[in-house]
Formats: sequence, C-alpha cells, structure tokens
Amino acid sequence: MARMPARVFAALLSSDEGALTSAELGERLRVSPAAVSGAVRHLAQVNMVSREREPGSRRERYRVQGDQWHSALIEREAVLRGWQATLREGVDHFGLQTPQGRRINDTLEFFQFLEKEFALLMDRWEARRTRASDR
Repeated sequence: MARMPARVFAALLSSDEGALTSAELGERLRVSPAAVSGAVRHLAQVNMVSREREPGSRRERYRVQGDQWHSALIEREAVLRGWQATLREGVDHFGLQTPQGRRINDTLEFFQFLEKEFALLMDRWEARRTRASDR
C-alpha cells in the first residue's frame, strides 16, 4: 500500500470509532485535504474504507470495518478469475506445444491453485470467526 493511504488506514483503524472526517484525518496526520482525499479515494476503490454521511451534516466520514481485509481479498479473487480467462485465451492462441503456451499455462495453473486454496482459506477463516463470536 502506498504511504498516504497506509497512514490514513492506520489512523482510521486506531481511532476510537473506526471513523473520522476528512478534516479530522488531515489534523491527525498533519497533511493537506488533497492528500487525504487521494488516499481515501484509493482506499475506497479497493474496499478498505467506506464513506458515510455525518448525521445532520453534509460532511462525509470514512470508516474501516472489522472485515475489510476479508472483503478486499474477496474482491482480489474476482480479479484473479478475470486474469484466468485471459490466460486461457493465451494458452488457446499459442498452444501447449509452444514455450509461450507452456509459460502462460504455468501461470494459469498457479492462479487456479490460488483460487482453490483461497476458497478453502476463506472457509477456515469464517469458521474461526464464528467460533470466536460464539464465545
């Protein structure tokens, strides 16, 4: 993660409520509103923070959720599936009999492995969270 989004994320994560306004972030981090805006835009695009309106105000607050890493990784899984489709096209185009096709296929197989293992890992995480919340 780039430096400014990392600083904003850390500030939100360590705040009492897990939410701060742009002005509060700028004050805590001693940075410009533009720096906060760019960092928040990046974090929102990768689903690491959400935006919400302050009640009775036009100001936005930025919030981290307890499961932001899980959500962000789930989004990445969709990206991996898209890459797999592209890689399949490359294998089909070059064929497995060529060095290019074999290299592309190796990458495809790696992503397929990641997808399978990732699904198992997320299942294990959900089970662990459920056990922890039952305590």
